[in-house]
Amino acid sequence: MEQFDLIVIGGGSGGVRAARIAANHGARVALAEGYRMGGTCVIRGCVPKKLMVYASRFAQEFEEAAGFGWLVDAPRFDWATLKTRRDAEVARLEGIYRSNLLNAGVQILEGRATLLDRHTVILPNGQRFQAKHILIASGAQPARGPDIPGHELAIDSNGFFDLPTLPRRVVVQGAGYIALELACVLHLLGADVTVVVRGEQILRGFDDDLRQHLATEMAHSGLQFRFGREVQAIARVGDALQVHLDNGDTLATDCVLRALGRGPNTQGLGLEGVGITLDAQGAIPVDDFSQTTVPNIYAVGDVTNRVNLTPMAIREGHAFADTVFGSTPRRVDHTLVPTAVFTTPEVGVVGLTEEQALKSHPRLDVYRAVFRPLKATLSGHTGKMLLKLLVDRDTDRVLGFHAVGPDTGEMAQLVGVALQLQATKTALDATLAVHPTAAEELVTMRTPAVRHNL
Repeated sequence: MEQFDLIVIGGGSGGVRAARIAANHGARVALAEGYRMGGTCVIRGCVPKKLMVYASRFAQEFEEAAGFGWLVDAPRFDWATLKTRRDAEVARLEGIYRSNLLNAGVQILEGRATLLDRHTVILPNGQRFQAKHILIASGAQPARGPDIPGHELAIDSNGFFDLPTLPRRVVVQGAGYIALELACVLHLLGADVTVVVRGEQILRGFDDDLRQHLATEMAHSGLQFRFGREVQAIARVGDALQVHLDNGDTLATDCVLRALGRGPNTQGLGLEGVGITLDAQGAIPVDDFSQTTVPNIYAVGDVTNRVNLTPMAIREGHAFADTVFGSTPRRVDHTLVPTAVFTTPEVGVVGLTEEQALKSHPRLDVYRAVFRPLKATLSGHTGKMLLKLLVDRDTDRVLGFHAVGPDTGEMAQLVGVALQLQATKTALDATLAVHPTAAEELVTMRTPAVRHNL
């Protein structure tokens, strides 16, 4: 049996980074992947989704252009062209991932690996390999949700990228960031979209002001919401589909997209056989160094269900390799996580929500600005931006940033740096504004909208 210092199971962002860094530290590394290199982010997530978001926003740009003197005569969108170019870019990126692994000296094993014991994996073709250390980085997969009648007629977020044409009517089930991002893309590209939400608001876990503002803006754009409703069944009626809701209503549609979140991709890995017990969500429990209860087996990324974002998987993979093979033990901080949601309008956040902040910082000042961007004065677009800062009155530290509007994801990245440096509101106030920009509101808000626990 061929021997390695490390076998990585999974060729996504976390696994690839771990394999490359471990190889750079001098380890003999193999990486097993049963699909395509690059993981969800490159193949069926961040990258192709963002390309679709860019495509969809041209619809709004064309509408706004007239206010600036541009005459755009009947723009026409072609789904096939976008799909072809998007898929070509994904293929290019996958090739880069493979090349980078090979150039680092990593041996690629084709196939999904299963653990036979603590040091041995087997591929579908029967080949077996051994390693001193094993890293599981198999990521996550779309959650199936309840097996309602007709569930097989729906697609999930993976199936979205396989759509051969743009559906005329779409029902999206779900209210998380994936559901909302894809709903916005489909709507702006020309589909009639209805979003069915089980709860009373979208984006559970985000700041309440942000959730309300985004829902209002999305509704104003033409998206239709059915709050407090559940999909009970899906049926085919002729060439169309019919969605049955729990209140007896039916929705006629051409496509049902069930985006009900994602769960750890741990099935069939042989974890129970080596003594690893999954948690209630099916994730692999690990310690601060990504080590499982089996000392030589580690796990990083979405499969651990800590912070399920590509940059975090990359950081965890890098820290693992430095810890185990680089003689530099490193923990990863999971507390300060800048995040963007690529709906239209866009969302950017970092730090605590107002509800979270109040639990540990009762003397909380809330600064809030809601305004139409300068561009809207000529374009006529009615959308409004939201910028919100949370400040601990006792220490003056900025605890959270929440925003809805153009380029707020870019803002969140830079505000994240400020929060990492424990910036104070006084420091923001002392920073000269860049005018005219939307971001200047961050350094010009002087009066709290709400003062908790005075």
